[in-house]
Amino acid sequence: MKISEILRRDRPSVSFEIFPPKSFQSIDETERIIEKLAPLSPSFISVTCRAGSTADYTLRVAEAVESFGIPALAHLTCVSSDKADADRLTRSLSEHGIENVLVLRGDLPADGSAVKTDFPHASDLIAYIHARGSFCLGGACYPDCHPESRTYADDIGYLRMKAEAGAEFLTTQMFFDNDIYYAFLYRMLRAGIDLPVVAGIMPVTNARQIIRSAELSGTVLPPRMRAIADRFGDDAAATRQAGIAYATEQIIDLFAHGVNHVHIYTMNRPETAAAIMNNISDIIGK
Repeated sequence: MKISEILRRDRPSVSFEIFPPKSFQSIDETERIIEKLAPLSPSFISVTCRAGSTADYTLRVAEAVESFGIPALAHLTCVSSDKADADRLTRSLSEHGIENVLVLRGDLPADGSAVKTDFPHASDLIAYIHARGSFCLGGACYPDCHPESRTYADDIGYLRMKAEAGAEFLTTQMFFDNDIYYAFLYRMLRAGIDLPVVAGIMPVTNARQIIRSAELSGTVLPPRMRAIADRFGDDAAATRQAGIAYATEQIIDLFAHGVNHVHIYTMNRPETAAAIMNNISDIIGK
């Protein structure tokens, strides 16, 4: 099923993100994670493209997701794909019945090493795939504004380019303040960009992850989140419980304000996803 169809449903749903293993020798462990997530009935599961590894790992995990009857969203990055790579991977995705692709620029190497340059921007790769297949294509967005965008107006302009290139939906980077997300939706609406936006939520379950997550996403840490790190950071069980409660509260607030589609960055921890889904089971009707 195409994710664009799922996002047209007028009821709350939750999807998950997982990442592939570093080697095919560890693929069984990833498949066991999917086995634990499947009973939670996610609307779809996205599979990242691990930095420095081949996209074939993403394909293999996406196949495993689809084998459970769950739509898979395969990530594809510009920095790891030239035209030949994009042609080969999308052909393989089609052959295995995978209809959904999330197109990202990808993180530039910290050491400044060369990357593939056929697609300088995500919108370039979106347009390339859109012209060659019937995939449902998604793009990423940053409620806090992309760290490399000079202004909010520039950031919205790049999103418009993704929409015009063929993106059918957007998924946000993690955010910890829902008001920032609502302001982002308003900027999109004011700019006339009419794409569904899936809200990305990161359940932060350890203090170190709180700081690292903010650095990676460029998002602002609200005082409440900092207080959790300060008060419970030395107690792993308490931090995990507080992080799950915080993420649950965010999701409930989003649903209450009419945001129907939430994406949980599970960090391959099915027990965290299960705890959140249990907290909102009656809200989403499962």
